[in-house]
Amino acid sequence: MEGDLVLVEFWAPWCGPCRMIHPTIGELSKEYKGKLKCFKLNTDESPDIATQYGIRSIPTIMIFKNGEKKDAIIGAVPKTTLTASIEKFCER
Repeated sequence: MEGDLVLVEFWAPWCGPCRMIHPTIGELSKEYKGKLKCFKLNTDESPDIATQYGIRSIPTIMIFKNGEKKDAIIGAVPKTTLTASIEKFCER
């Protein structure tokens, strides 16, 4: 789909910072409904995909537009950091 903006959270169940950022991703999913699709990828269950995207630490949040990686944010960052990144690529 044209102009699709997708956020992928690379995480694992044992990762404390991942659990901290989950609610923030949920909030962003609601706030950007219709503009942003949010997905979670468990790196323990999909190590090949994590390797393919060069994930070295989790949580890593990647933003894709039209299937192309545009940004990567590593660590449990504040919501404002994620919002700023999304806004760079979000069409209003």
